[in-house]
Amino acid sequence: MSVAASNSLDIVHLAGLLKAGKLVAFPTETVYGLGADATNSEAVLGIYEIKGRPRFNPLIVHCADLAMAEKLVEFSPLARRLARFWPGPLTLVLPKKSDARLSDLVTAGLDTVGVRVPAHPLALALIRAAGTPLAGPSANPSGKLSPTTAEQVRKAFHGLVPVLDGGPCTAGVESTILAVAGDAVTQLRAGALPRGEIEMAIGQPIAIASKNAAIAAPGMLASHYAPNARLRLDASAPRPGEAYLAFGPEPANPSGPLRNLSPSGDLREAARNLFSMLHELDALSDAIAVAPIPHSGLGEAINDRLKRAAAPRP
Repeated sequence: MSVAASNSLDIVHLAGLLKAGKLVAFPTETVYGLGADATNSEAVLGIYEIKGRPRFNPLIVHCADLAMAEKLVEFSPLARRLARFWPGPLTLVLPKKSDARLSDLVTAGLDTVGVRVPAHPLALALIRAAGTPLAGPSANPSGKLSPTTAEQVRKAFHGLVPVLDGGPCTAGVESTILAVAGDAVTQLRAGALPRGEIEMAIGQPIAIASKNAAIAAPGMLASHYAPNARLRLDASAPRPGEAYLAFGPEPANPSGPLRNLSPSGDLREAARNLFSMLHELDALSDAIAVAPIPHSGLGEAINDRLKRAAAPRP
């Protein structure tokens, strides 16, 4: 049986599980998502329970296309311009329509909801087959490293969640999240679509949410995306007993495990490898030193994930 035929059978089966209120993990271009029917409160509750996710932390809703998203949220002219990045790694936090068929658990009681159209053919096929938008946070226990392969999802949930295997994720970090209010755009989370690229497209600057901003979207908690190992950032070389996550040139004769996000210093390659290599080093050491990463372009998202991963844990 071909891979395409196998995926088609999987999609039909997994879409049936979603319609029955079950959870399913699915691939996107960013990371693997843990999907549930966004209109079914019992199903959405299952996401919070299996992840151990705080109920005040809202969920992103994945749609098959703009038309599906338009049934859920109000699009201003500026929001429509931003939606030109769809399908793609951009989540827009917009006012929820009064007649939107969404579980209140998705929005965590807010009057806004984050929506996006993922750029992965299997994700889109699954949403269409299920016939409903999918609430879809990253498919990992809350606060832990995001998964970029199906096997990482299986390990995280001990095989309890069926996974649609789409291979390794191509972007490797979560979507960029923007809140749109009138003519103002605020970045709530840096992600796989660089802020500068969006600013050029819309011809205006994008503000950055303050550190003390209320939780309005995923990825805003101070401690998040964390391995079990301790992280030390901006390290030019590892100390004895530390694994090392390099970027560009590697230290001579490292004593511990070594992975290199991008030997050539390519930030896109580094983003794609970030979670996967942290997963690998986390299995090999209880302490990881991380090389300095430039803050430009995708480096903003990479450094955001690393900073939250290294933050003191509750």
